[in-house]
Amino acid sequence: MPPVRGKVGRPRRRPERVTADRGYDSNPLRNQLRERGIEPEIASRYLGHGSGLGHARWVVERTFAWLHHLKRLLVRYDRRHEIHEAFLALACCLVCFRRLQPSF
Repeated sequence: MPPVRGKVGRPRRRPERVTADRGYDSNPLRNQLRERGIEPEIASRYLGHGSGLGHARWVVERTFAWLHHLKRLLVRYDRRHEIHEAFLALACCLVCFRRLQPSF
């Protein structure tokens, strides 16, 4: 993993916590994360929905939906990753512009 930016000193190479959905709910996985000093935030399989972990996921899913309105990003036709990344950056700029644009 790349270094996590933060405090001055030796760069941290692992996150402080991991958020995951029900598919990763297992005690061995939780124990492995704790051994590495990572706090697991994993939804339990046997509890009902509404655990609260979906709040961050909704933001990500909504952002992907905004980006997929631009059809070129929905299916990748470009062979070179530089072109795809350029269109992705342009799409992010458009999404931010539309969200921040004052409505009159």
